[in-house]
Amino acid sequence: METVPVNFLIKDSPAAVAVLDKNMCFISCSNIWSSTLDLDGKNIIGASYYDVMPNTSEKLKKIHGESLEGTLHEANIQKIVEPNGLIKWLEWKINPWKDTDDEIAGLIITKEDISKRKREEELLLKAERVARIGGWEVEIATNKVYWTQITREIHEQPEDYQPTLEEGLNYYKAGYYRERITELVTKAMTEGIPWDDESIIVTAKGNERWIRTKGEAEIIDGNCVRIFGTFQEIDEEKKAKLKYQEIAERLKVATTGSRIGIWDYDIVNNKLVWDESMYRLYGVAKKNFLGEYEAWRSGLHPDDKERGDKEIAMAISGEKDFNTEFRIIWPNGEVRYIRAIAVTQKNEKGEVIKMIGTNWDITKLKTTQMMLQKSEESFQGAFENSTTGMALVALNGQLIKTNDSFSEIVGYQREELKKLTFQDITHPDDLDKDIALFNEICKGERESYQLEKRYYHKNGHIIYALLTVTAVKDINGNIEHVIGEVVDLSDRIKAAKELDNMVYVTKKQNDSLMNFAHIVSHNLRSHSTNLSMINGFLNKENDQEEHNNLMRMLGEASESLSETVVHLNEVIQVKVEALDQMKEVSLDKTIKNVKKNLILLIKEKNALCELNVEKDLKLKGMPAYLDSIFLNLFTNSLKYSSPDRRPIVTISSERIGKMVVIHFSDNGVGINLARHGKKLFGMYKTFHRNPDAKGIGLFITKNQIEAMNGKIEVESEVDKGTTFKLYFESA
Repeated sequence: METVPVNFLIKDSPAAVAVLDKNMCFISCSNIWSSTLDLDGKNIIGASYYDVMPNTSEKLKKIHGESLEGTLHEANIQKIVEPNGLIKWLEWKINPWKDTDDEIAGLIITKEDISKRKREEELLLKAERVARIGGWEVEIATNKVYWTQITREIHEQPEDYQPTLEEGLNYYKAGYYRERITELVTKAMTEGIPWDDESIIVTAKGNERWIRTKGEAEIIDGNCVRIFGTFQEIDEEKKAKLKYQEIAERLKVATTGSRIGIWDYDIVNNKLVWDESMYRLYGVAKKNFLGEYEAWRSGLHPDDKERGDKEIAMAISGEKDFNTEFRIIWPNGEVRYIRAIAVTQKNEKGEVIKMIGTNWDITKLKTTQMMLQKSEESFQGAFENSTTGMALVALNGQLIKTNDSFSEIVGYQREELKKLTFQDITHPDDLDKDIALFNEICKGERESYQLEKRYYHKNGHIIYALLTVTAVKDINGNIEHVIGEVVDLSDRIKAAKELDNMVYVTKKQNDSLMNFAHIVSHNLRSHSTNLSMINGFLNKENDQEEHNNLMRMLGEASESLSETVVHLNEVIQVKVEALDQMKEVSLDKTIKNVKKNLILLIKEKNALCELNVEKDLKLKGMPAYLDSIFLNLFTNSLKYSSPDRRPIVTISSERIGKMVVIHFSDNGVGINLARHGKKLFGMYKTFHRNPDAKGIGLFITKNQIEAMNGKIEVESEVDKGTTFKLYFESA
């Protein structure tokens, strides 16, 4: 407790001091107090503190009351906003004083304007937070570590966290960074060496962060008593810097490996700076380069100097970007092609003062382009002048471009063909195969294909051609279009068909001659046998009635022989004059005539003949062939009848479209088709042990049917019988 001081001492105090009684009324105050309150010379002695200072906070009033009751308070800071909006910070110190009876008689209050200090502290805290710079301190004697709030935030720890020195060091990433900080702290403590280092820490939440730490030691009498410093988060800046260094390194490698040169031209001072790649591009030694615009210009090809000056001037004036190609001449006389791109930089007045650009060697590219251009010109010449029809075809089949030879083949003008696809002029029967192969090329499954196909000429007739299709790819290997080469084969195909027809006719004529020989032999032999049998019966027959019957049969056999000779003559005339001259032939009449010729054999075999044929059914055929066919089938059915049952021959007919199908069936011994089916119609092939079998009948029959554009099929089962199905054109 204090006793009230002498008034004059208080009045002249260098601090703002006021003495108050127990009722909080002014007893005395220093001149400084009065001046800070701006009282304009008013006397406040005896006035109430709260009247003089109406902005006193409730918190401060409470402290006043507690102090009057004897409670001691440390300094209290109050933020005051004055009526004019000015903010002030005041630090109050409040102590009770006693009278002579040692009773509390009032308060002694001092105040200090700390606004400047508080503003500096606030600015410092804000700067610390913006820069993410925290502080730290380690007391060596107690091993206590003090962290500021920012330091704790960087480590992702709560506000009340206080680590030990060992714990603080363990936040550094294990390995290099932890060993590094341990070494720095040790040197600071033992040798007094401060540090400024960048490291990686692993936060409490497991996140890696780049930080910058500064530290120094306080050493007294050779002993370290504390170490302290700052702790700054630099994660974003460090990562950006590392990224920049990585990109810069890659750029350096790329420019060196790809022979890209970088240059910087100071226009105002005519200063030209090249990197190492530029010297290699221009074949110039660094020591021989003067570093001026004229030095660059002197290396240009004479024919490109004027254009180079003009393009540089246009870039400086802003008329056109500097993006060009030019030729340079190396000191050894070699000509190289250079590609150049540059940007300009301006000063605050908008004037271009600098150009920065790149150069790279495109000699190989230009050489390739020139070769490609020559190749393209050669291709165009070959395309246009080729005697082979050629067409560029899009992947949808559109005819992009054709030459005159192709137009001549298909009869369309070149402008007309541009509106068509290859599908439009392809014969329908060849289209599916062509499209299937074309799609395989489009899918990359094949490089080319060749196909004989037919096109429709503009006037409607068919063109036979040999088509060769080849894929054309772009630089990335993707198919752009195809090239089709068309060779007209129409004359060749026509000649081949004529030759085939001649061979076919010759073969048919030879076959016909052989058939005719067999017919003569086979048919006349049948008639001869029939006549011999009748003659034999006549010589032995004594019964007049039967004798007369045999004489009638002899006459009919003679007539049949005569008719066969007539038919054979017709065969000769048909084969000599025209193989395709066939007649309308009555099937019913033909079968009955054959049956009449074999009446004795039928009677001898006691055979039953069932004829189920339309009376008016007519075939398109040759009578001699039809006689021979049915005569042979009848004879075989009777010759190979079963001894265990009466022979039955059934003949029926049906119409199927434009064809007539004749079923010729018997119930004879049958044929083992599994064994003999493949050679059934072969010449001189026999399948039974009949001594009269010559193996010629079915061979002749098949050839005769096919000569009349028909066909023959057989169904047979051993000991059950055989059915022949004969197909003929309906008349």
